[in-house]
Amino acid sequence: MTEKLYYQNPYLVEFEAVVTACEKDKGGWAVTLDRTAFYPEGGGQPTDLGWLDGVPVTFVKEAGEDIRHFCPEPFEVGAAVHGRVDEARRRDMMQQHSGEHMASGLICTHFHCDNVGFHISDPFVVIDYNVPITWEELRVVEDEANRAVRANTPVRIHTPSPEELAHTEFRTKKDIKDLSGQIRLVEYPGTDICACCGTHVRYTGEVGLIRFVSCQAHRGGTRIEMLCGERALRYVQQIGDQNHQVSVALSAKETETAAAVLRLKKEAQTMRERLAALETRAIEEKAAALAGKGSVLLLEENMSVDSARRLADAVTQTCGGLCAVLSDCGEDGIRYVLGQEGGDLRALAKELNEMFSGRGGGKPHFVQGTLHGDVREVERFIRGRMA
Repeated sequence: MTEKLYYQNPYLVEFEAVVTACEKDKGGWAVTLDRTAFYPEGGGQPTDLGWLDGVPVTFVKEAGEDIRHFCPEPFEVGAAVHGRVDEARRRDMMQQHSGEHMASGLICTHFHCDNVGFHISDPFVVIDYNVPITWEELRVVEDEANRAVRANTPVRIHTPSPEELAHTEFRTKKDIKDLSGQIRLVEYPGTDICACCGTHVRYTGEVGLIRFVSCQAHRGGTRIEMLCGERALRYVQQIGDQNHQVSVALSAKETETAAAVLRLKKEAQTMRERLAALETRAIEEKAAALAGKGSVLLLEENMSVDSARRLADAVTQTCGGLCAVLSDCGEDGIRYVLGQEGGDLRALAKELNEMFSGRGGGKPHFVQGTLHGDVREVERFIRGRMA
């Protein structure tokens, strides 16, 4: 049985221990110690990482009453070892897990729901609830949770007697029928009391900051992404840096960038509509100018798929022969559209694709695709088929 030092002191990151077992495992060795400060993966919280006598610990998990540490090198049974937990990672996990408790406690109270999923992933903490929650409702909870953080109240962790437990209301992420043995309760005064096996901060102020990032419908309920502590700070800084760049680019105050972007978006939409109208007029004029000209080949530069198709369609209806539109799109290849009223262009398209490493197809009288090579060689090839 491994003594769990992380429950006695979650801030302990260095310790001495004795190896009680070492077994060959896939890709390395599973090392069991008589005592450990390494938290094993569980309850939505990822494993601690670190070192045993300088050898990396890449994963930690429970095996009955033992804790197994997975290392790339073996250790001799009976040997004394020095363990060192990655302190930055442990602190991060404590901040994320503690912040999640405070947020979930408030959410479950306000919306009379259950936390049905939780995982500290990278970069976000992901939590699922079994009721719909709006972003506006979530922001109210965020404010309340951060007030609790700033209050810097002590966190209480205890294992009540069965008699005490029977008279204590608490959350649990498992069905209460599945709980057995001593129940470890983690209490954040005013926000949450929950059965939990993870590592937690001693004071709420250590969480630093709670920030909700997204809120979306998920399986009839809501999936939320959030960040706490240093992760939240870095996220807010990145958002601030991005907003500053937008502010400078649009010559707008940093508190007015959204309005400036909406204004720019509206102007861009107006411009797109004007350009579309001009392009339609140009296509109509070109189709009229080529009426009765027979087979024609049109070279365009970096024309969109839709525009090339519209041009080919319009000219096909007036020219009285084969219409070929080629558009050199640089690294994206050469876009082609072929049209001929009553014609069958499938053989020509197949030949083009084979010769110029292309792909495409369509209806017998109207085909399109993308080729690779020299656009002038493609032009010469098609003109040769028009002769």
